[in-house]
Amino acid sequence: MIEVRDHDGVLELAIDNPPVNALGAQVRRELLSAIEQADADPTIRAVVIRGAGSLFSGGADIREFGQAPVEPMLPALVERIERAGKPVVAAIAGTCLGGGLEVALACHYRIAARSVRLGLPEVKLGLLPGAGGTQRLPRLTGAEAALEMIVSGTPVDAARAAGIGLVDRLTDDDRLAQEALDWARTLDAPCRTGERTVAAEPGLFERFAEERKRALAGRDAPRACIEAVEAATRLPLAEGLAQEQALFARLVEGDQSRALRHVFFAERLAAKIEGVPADLAHRPIRSVGVIGAGTMGGGIAMNFLSTGIPVIMVDMTQEALERGTAIIRGNYEASVRKGRISAADAQAAMGRLSPTLDFAALWECDLLIEAVYEDMAIKTGIFARLDSIAKPGAILASNTSYLSIDEIAAATSRPQDVLGLHFFSPANVMRLVEVVRGRLTAPDALATAMGLARKIGKVPVVAGVCYGFIGNRMLMPRQLQAEALLLEGASPEQIDRVHTGFGMPMGPFQMGDLAGLDIGWHRDPSRIESIRDALCAADRWGQKKLAGFYDYDEKRRPTPSAVTADIVDRFRREAGVQQRAVGEEEIVARTLYVMVNEAARILEEGIAQRASDIDLVWVHGYGWPPTRGGPVYWADRIGLDRIVQGLRSYMAQDPDFVLSPLLAARAAEGRPLSE
Repeated sequence: MIEVRDHDGVLELAIDNPPVNALGAQVRRELLSAIEQADADPTIRAVVIRGAGSLFSGGADIREFGQAPVEPMLPALVERIERAGKPVVAAIAGTCLGGGLEVALACHYRIAARSVRLGLPEVKLGLLPGAGGTQRLPRLTGAEAALEMIVSGTPVDAARAAGIGLVDRLTDDDRLAQEALDWARTLDAPCRTGERTVAAEPGLFERFAEERKRALAGRDAPRACIEAVEAATRLPLAEGLAQEQALFARLVEGDQSRALRHVFFAERLAAKIEGVPADLAHRPIRSVGVIGAGTMGGGIAMNFLSTGIPVIMVDMTQEALERGTAIIRGNYEASVRKGRISAADAQAAMGRLSPTLDFAALWECDLLIEAVYEDMAIKTGIFARLDSIAKPGAILASNTSYLSIDEIAAATSRPQDVLGLHFFSPANVMRLVEVVRGRLTAPDALATAMGLARKIGKVPVVAGVCYGFIGNRMLMPRQLQAEALLLEGASPEQIDRVHTGFGMPMGPFQMGDLAGLDIGWHRDPSRIESIRDALCAADRWGQKKLAGFYDYDEKRRPTPSAVTADIVDRFRREAGVQQRAVGEEEIVARTLYVMVNEAARILEEGIAQRASDIDLVWVHGYGWPPTRGGPVYWADRIGLDRIVQGLRSYMAQDPDFVLSPLLAARAAEGRPLSE
């Protein structure tokens, strides 16, 4: 676990715990022992700590999460490193995250490779750095830079780390180990981070919180991080560490951190495919073809272009190709302006894009993704053409949101190569991809798609074939009930307010206006069968028309609409529905509990592999608040008996509603859906 080498009086300690050099119990024991031996050995004048392989340390060992603590705990190890009587140098390569960075902060000196990324991402698990990170980082970087790193959880690169004082020296990757040893030989005494002091300008913490008010709303961990960093500016190290530990203990037992840790582990579990060996060889994907240069096709293409994979993008007209290419270029230029990528990287990505009208050019691609209008006839026609063009072994994927992959695959002579890749809009931003497994999809095609999705930075979830797969299938009963509640007397803003109060970024009517009410509309203004049909017929298609369920000003700020209220009123009269007051409890039951019911049916039918996959779909695809862990996790936490009781109470008058037998049984047995 710890490789120890004596280089003529400089003791090199290499953390060797692949794949990420996690700081598990054995690593901590061996590292602590090595530091104590170095202190006691008069022939040792300095110590260098580095990671074996290509990185320093990814932090805590996730296998210890939820287990009984094992000594020595990380705070004790970090404190002992800082108290060492001989200079300790951290030689930082690759990634240095969480507890790994806290170890580096406790070292007396830090040298880093130019490719390194350093961060304290604990806030993303609803926690704060619990081994001195909130106290030592500000003492090196100043309070404001530390706040930004700790509260955002976003790593910084080597140049930024050097600029804020987080690392003392930078060097080339291949020179790191030797330069760390050479530097250590020149050092006379420790320079302990904890002995430094840090001050903050008046009002810093209040201003920082106010500027991020919206992002911090309802989240416990970021506010605790701010409180801990503030303590570093007014307390000596020992007292600041005590406050950090108290805050950490409160967070780790809190509901939000439990939910976020559930999501963290769910992401890792989702990679496991039922019935497919983990070591199954993947098909090589050297180039990708995208059919459709619209918003979705362009966004999909960007994922591959940014990862170094060439893309051939095909459309029917030169105008569509030029418009799609311009949107991609504009997205990259915006990322350059915001400092997210360099101009050189943006230019290189655009250089990997080949727009063309020639469908036959797709023959060389290893993966072909259709991203055109949601119409089965159009899609099957495209797949029949692809069948005659694509090389043997190429994977043929549809970005369909609802339609049957099995029916699409039947248009080809190679259904084993066909699957769904349902990206979420905007596809270059949203992390979720539903990977839809057709009845005849080959295991290696599915495994390749899952692995490739992770390579391009997505969270892939396997879904079976049904209308709407996992996410949109659960969305449908919510939307139906939301519109039914409108007829009965609720307003769009009342229903949306319940959802945003729950933690959703927007409610069902806000989301509909944003996506476009015309999506899926039959385009016949004389055929009005629903409130949505009436809105579309009145040219109220949502934000794109500055009119939908809401009215919008030129900055797309919504206000309640009298026109919409009149349309709803007319439908109410025609349906003979008596308007009444609708309470929040009923809105929750009929728009959120029905989603849990649909999730249970999805589990019954085997459309999702496991309950936690459903949670990931809604967290990463639809804005379900991660601090509530996903719809199934949330339902288990509040009690399935409560869900069932609410559904039986509020859905009794709906002749189309069917209570999931699995949900009813688990509620009666007192067992969770996630079991």
